[in-house]
Amino acid sequence: MKKLFLGMVVSLAGVACAAQDAGAAKHVTVLHAARMLDVAAGKVVAPGEVLVEGEKIVAVGTHVERPAGAEVIDLGGTTLMPGLIDAHVHLFLHPGAEDLQTVQESVPERTLIAAGAAKADLMAGFTAERDMGSEGAGCADVAVRNAINSGLIPGPRMRMSCNAIDLTGGHEDAIGYNPAQKVLSNADYADSSEEIVKVMREQRKGGADFTKIYETGKDSFRDGGFQTPYQYTEAELAAAVKEAERAGGGAGSGRGVAVHATGEPGTGFAVAAGVASVDHAYQLSDATMKAMKEKQIYAVPTFAIAEYFADHAANPARAEWDRNEQKYHAAEFKKQLAAGVPMAMGSDVGPFQHGTQARELELMVEFGMKPAAALQADLLNGARLLGWGGQIGELKAGYFADVIAVPGDPLENISATTKVVFVMKNGVVYKRP
Repeated sequence: MKKLFLGMVVSLAGVACAAQDAGAAKHVTVLHAARMLDVAAGKVVAPGEVLVEGEKIVAVGTHVERPAGAEVIDLGGTTLMPGLIDAHVHLFLHPGAEDLQTVQESVPERTLIAAGAAKADLMAGFTAERDMGSEGAGCADVAVRNAINSGLIPGPRMRMSCNAIDLTGGHEDAIGYNPAQKVLSNADYADSSEEIVKVMREQRKGGADFTKIYETGKDSFRDGGFQTPYQYTEAELAAAVKEAERAGGGAGSGRGVAVHATGEPGTGFAVAAGVASVDHAYQLSDATMKAMKEKQIYAVPTFAIAEYFADHAANPARAEWDRNEQKYHAAEFKKQLAAGVPMAMGSDVGPFQHGTQARELELMVEFGMKPAAALQADLLNGARLLGWGGQIGELKAGYFADVIAVPGDPLENISATTKVVFVMKNGVVYKRP
């Protein structure tokens, strides 16, 4: 009996091990399409195939191995390309009165809205994003990121900042309301270097990946020139950069400091301090552009949100102001490109409908970039800015299997990126024709 029992145990153990091995087997997929984008080379190869095993890309080429049992997905006349990256989004905002959403909607309600926004962005082909402030929802964005990472909800890979940081009476403060009501800012208050560092530590404790700081605002045109007051000195911003570096936020980490900065001298202070990105960047001096090129600090133009605000302005006068600002920015953008300022793609989506932000790529091309350069800004620079360089942004062996397909050739017509027909993130298919 003892021998029989031991034999049964060994047999059952063998069955259990076999079951575990079978469960550990990774799903193998072969993606085939008429074309495939080579991002770094700025060209399309034909045909295109990607071999995916589990969450990683195993091989890429005009023809790849088809292992026994592999699922083959034929995407016909489309172009395979890496999942898109948006370096400036707001999951917790939606179209409507932006300043009232944080007052009228509870944080639980806004978190549910953010989950829906994350899904919409993913289904539009954006497989990685950076959320530039939860707009008064604190570190609720961390819960969204964690739910995505654990598979509870669909969404892009996310870098989260919790709230942005702002001065008392600064750009994002609740100005224009009855002071007696003590309406809070949509950002966290910090009025000195010490307070900035303290807020950063609290946010990192809450799970923030990086820090967003408001550096300029309110914008105006005076005597034919663009003007915007700065909020923090170069020394104060340098303290924030130093604190981020102390916590692991060095170059290429995705954990540094990003600033809302539209013009000088704030943009110059931010670049001198060594921030990771200057978001909006309407106005950059020659010295600032030179430093950005040397330090590889990214400008994130955000044309799409400016276009939306102009098209949905409260009155004709405001619409004209917004359109003039966009024209000014477009002209400055051409100067920035000529100066070699590194660009990343960020749309500021949230106040306009999530899932439509590939419009930003169309505008970057309309205002001076070649389609190949715009896609390199989005995919190569976006991956580096978010701290995932060498992991996403290209279709290469060893990279995460974040793959989309678009109709036609995006190098000939960038608008193809607005019509994504297939989405795979981390080897999981979320959308197919």
